[in-house]
Amino acid sequence: MDRAQKEKVVDELGQIFESSGVVVVSHYEGMTVAEMQDLRAKMSEAGGSVRVAKNRLAKIALNGQPCESVSEYLTGMTVLAYSEDPVAAAKVVDAYAKENDKLVILGGAMGDTALDVAGVKAVASMPSREELIASIVGCIGAPASNIAGAIGAPASNIASILSTIEEKAA
Repeated sequence: MDRAQKEKVVDELGQIFESSGVVVVSHYEGMTVAEMQDLRAKMSEAGGSVRVAKNRLAKIALNGQPCESVSEYLTGMTVLAYSEDPVAAAKVVDAYAKENDKLVILGGAMGDTALDVAGVKAVASMPSREELIASIVGCIGAPASNIAGAIGAPASNIASILSTIEEKAA
């Protein structure tokens, strides 16, 4: 890589660290190309991305960023997983690390908060943005369905009472 390419990579990494909701740093030593492509595909489905970059360039990109403390994890064969959704990348990497022991989570950052391994796992256990929206919509819709049920209930109760009276009379 020449100097211009390195500067471009540093700029790209800087934007990743600045705009991502979460960045997860992991070791991927021993993973095959197929396994890495599988991780990339799963991350893409979740709305995130995976990036392998030179540690030195990533450390330069981290200078002055709120998540600068992540640089301590940038040793050895590291891969950066990131997403705008603050939970998506952590969920995918955590799930993938459980099924593939060659991927080892080192830590990460969520905004300006540094995360250790336990922190990444805690973020991964949180509901995603889509799950939160679905639960909110469910909560909003529940009173409406209860009202509809309450309005319809007296009519069905009267009908059952009338049928019971009719059966007794017959």
